[in-house]
Amino acid sequence: MSKILTLLALGIFLAAGAMGQTGALKLDVKEKTLSNGMRILVVENHSAPVFSTIIKFNTGSVDERPGITGISHLLEHMLFKGSKIFGTADFEAEVPIMRKIDSLAALLHAEQVKLNSPLYQADSARYKAIKEEMAALQSEQKKYVIKDELWSTYLQNGGTTLNASTGNDGTQYFVSLPKNRLELWAFMEADRLDNLVLREFYSERDVVMEERRLRTENEPWGIVYEALGATMFWASPYAWPVIGWMSDLEMVMREEVEEYFKSHYAPSNAVAAIVGDVDAEEVFRVCEKYFGKIPAQPTPPPVRTRDAAQKGERRVEIEFDANPIGIVAWRTPEVGHPDLPALSVAANVLSSGRTSRFYKNIREKKLGNVSASVDNSSRLPSAFYCSITPYGEHSFQDLEEAVYAEIEKLKTEPLSEWELQKVRNQIDASFTRSLESNLGIAFRISGSEVVTGDWSHFIKLQEQIKMVTADDVMRVVSKYLTKSNRTVVYIVKTKSEAAPSAALPSY
Repeated sequence: MSKILTLLALGIFLAAGAMGQTGALKLDVKEKTLSNGMRILVVENHSAPVFSTIIKFNTGSVDERPGITGISHLLEHMLFKGSKIFGTADFEAEVPIMRKIDSLAALLHAEQVKLNSPLYQADSARYKAIKEEMAALQSEQKKYVIKDELWSTYLQNGGTTLNASTGNDGTQYFVSLPKNRLELWAFMEADRLDNLVLREFYSERDVVMEERRLRTENEPWGIVYEALGATMFWASPYAWPVIGWMSDLEMVMREEVEEYFKSHYAPSNAVAAIVGDVDAEEVFRVCEKYFGKIPAQPTPPPVRTRDAAQKGERRVEIEFDANPIGIVAWRTPEVGHPDLPALSVAANVLSSGRTSRFYKNIREKKLGNVSASVDNSSRLPSAFYCSITPYGEHSFQDLEEAVYAEIEKLKTEPLSEWELQKVRNQIDASFTRSLESNLGIAFRISGSEVVTGDWSHFIKLQEQIKMVTADDVMRVVSKYLTKSNRTVVYIVKTKSEAAPSAALPSY
């Protein structure tokens, strides 16, 4: 499809003159930085009377430390618990109850420390008594709590796609609304950032712990990815899972989460992207009115810890009641490194579509399924992944050898021009699809801005990938996809009963 047709397919919101002289796609993104440092990005699309928004924070699990792992994801839950005016029938009546809960939580924490240590005489009766007293207070607080009021307010005003997610590198909150609800959105989002109340904290902590049991501890892919991170990264904060270690979740206190929120959810650490039937100047005015009044504060310092070079293959075998699956991963550089475009092409050639090498030489031969990917937008050095699912009687090791054989070919045999052009076409198609909705554009520009400080980075990366040559691919595959740089994690089935499904975890 020509670039002109691509633009037509995307609608009229890609402004006239959107194509640069190099042929690269351009978006008409209007930018403003508020007085407190919060960045606002706007793309006008007047094709329908709606708009989508994302507020993305440059804060994810990489910003945590041992003892508070999982705190970013826990905060994601807490931001739906309301503020001093949302989620409550009488905030003033809640305050003394929450203070008593905090006092009991401190006592409970002290007892939990003793119970966890062989150095102390355990007194489970006292622990139980404190917990019962705390439960009674939590029940009393419920008289004042209006459950899910933020959600219901959005829904009553035509809101859709309301949700949030947390990753290694960031946390985002998003919603789509009718065009005449811009001021409502700004008021509600600014309110929960400026007046957040960590209401029902300890019961929500229990909810997150249950989520961890369901999505990580009892999910084959969840436990594989958790082991992979801990094995591949010895120093980097990618070593712990986004949902956190269970021992940290069990012990984290409300005060620790509040302190983390205050230090990491600074306006200068956030980007809001608004895409749809809006006027950019009006958006800037409304954002300054509501978000601009949030006090400025220092931006949290960047994460400094990096892993040393890997010196040899690392392998982990997990005994688990599930069919064999696993991952082979190789460490790669962080966002902005010039080798990432060629690694992206290598992943595409290996597993994108029915003409890919893994599909033709592994799946069509009914050995199993293998997908390859590379993380090209991570704040810290990350990885190139091959996820392996054997079929029938074939073992993980059978497929592992088949994967290595295909990778060795990439090191010694240059890609054909047909394969390179196929990759360019696939990347163009995928790129276009990602921009077909207001929310898709909001995700793209906010993600690039938060991680790189340049909302257009994803467009530049797209053009760099299309310029990759066959020699580039041979060079980077030889450089990174080596035995000494790889980590292998796989499941060995322990029982013959029906195994859990292998759904990928998401937070």
